[in-house]
Amino acid sequence: MKRTVIKGTGHYIPEVIRKNSDYIKEDFYDSDGKAYPNSNEEIVVKFQAITHIEERRNVREDQNCSDIATLACQQAITDANVDPETIDYIIGATNFADIHHGETHIRTMPSVAAKVKHNLRIKNPKMVAYDVLFGCPGWVEGMIQAHAFIQAGMAKRVLVFGAEVLSRAVDPNDRDSMIFSDGAGAVLVEAVETEEEIGILSHNTLSFTYDEAHFIYNDKTFHPTDNRNAVYIKMQGRKIYEFALINVPKAIKETIELAGLDIKDIQKVLIHQANEKMDQAIIKRLFRAYKIKEVPEDFMPMTIATLGNTSVATVPTMLSLIMKKELGNHELNAGDTVVMTSVGAGMHINAFVYRF
Repeated sequence: MKRTVIKGTGHYIPEVIRKNSDYIKEDFYDSDGKAYPNSNEEIVVKFQAITHIEERRNVREDQNCSDIATLACQQAITDANVDPETIDYIIGATNFADIHHGETHIRTMPSVAAKVKHNLRIKNPKMVAYDVLFGCPGWVEGMIQAHAFIQAGMAKRVLVFGAEVLSRAVDPNDRDSMIFSDGAGAVLVEAVETEEEIGILSHNTLSFTYDEAHFIYNDKTFHPTDNRNAVYIKMQGRKIYEFALINVPKAIKETIELAGLDIKDIQKVLIHQANEKMDQAIIKRLFRAYKIKEVPEDFMPMTIATLGNTSVATVPTMLSLIMKKELGNHELNAGDTVVMTSVGAGMHINAFVYRF
């Protein structure tokens, strides 16, 4: 059997730390351009209580999305100990590509994946580099595409990265700007011939667009007198929360069942993180669907408190940190089975089951 197996991981966590207290002096407005009646101190305290975010990371002024993606990819290639010229695809997950410091427009050409290939100095023209625009679930979808290429015999090695510089895509006058952060994670997968049930065992992707397509969208600043020609990330937070609680546990359970497994066969869920309270509720509902009241300790590793929401970079960064034993006492060993999953703009939900 041909299996899709992870051979190397990498990540880049930016150096600049921005704490919640840094937002005390911001001017926040609602979607109607009206100032909030409560103080920023109250806003920040409530924000932390709900999301559990204490701080987030930002890139330096001289760095772009393609730069940090390259650093994560280089680490994954080194970790896998492969010749980069033998990689068949680079699949890049990103939603805002390169936005240079001080600019408001996105540089979408060439693709971030093409820039990464250029930065890595890979000459092989048969190695194809392209970006996936899929909201926060972009990296998970990139992994599913890599698996499809390998199973179809179209690729032997694929490098999949998720990278985002969201600090340059947020409205500073929108309190939701406190959620977003910068970072990059990468994984190199390879085709392995074995009868052993390892690698990607199942996958699942759902797109809800009938009523949900604009739960996350782009729009102008909330500032009532700012006429800059720029668009930012905007969210309907309550609708997203309710949508995720109803649909994500079902999608995860379905993916586990597609692998012929039970929740008791899963050691960890690596889930996209925008709100820790929401993720905890999702996992509790997942276990309730199996008629289990208590979630095992360390079942859901979290990075949101110090890294914030890095969108497509969240899951691959978390995986890399665990593999390198840099995320507390979390570890993954041979035989362990995990679910990697995400929900985001679209609205898209996806997941895959992976056995080490």
